[in-house]
Amino acid sequence: MRRRTREGFRSEATAHDAHGQRTFLLDQHSATTARLALRWLHVRAKHIAHQLDPPIARPVYGWIADHLAQERVLTALFLSETYAHTIHDGALTYVLTAFPAPGTRSFRQAR
Repeated sequence: MRRRTREGFRSEATAHDAHGQRTFLLDQHSATTARLALRWLHVRAKHIAHQLDPPIARPVYGWIADHLAQERVLTALFLSETYAHTIHDGALTYVLTAFPAPGTRSFRQAR
């Protein structure tokens, strides 16, 4: 199993206009573990979904409840990869991103 050192993870929520010409940083967060970074992504996804029409919000809630999707997020982070989840509502595209903080390194924990 892979673990992270104390430096942790960064998470961001951004919005992009339909033409991709403007990007807005909505929020960012530092977390000491991949699970805390994932929890923050869930909270931000819920905030975004609450503002969307129900047909557009449904897949967001589905992503939050999908345990296999959550394991893919954690695996990506443990492998020092960036994870991004995209939400489209027509006028804007929201991107929730989590990635290892600069200087973070992973190591294998012996079982």
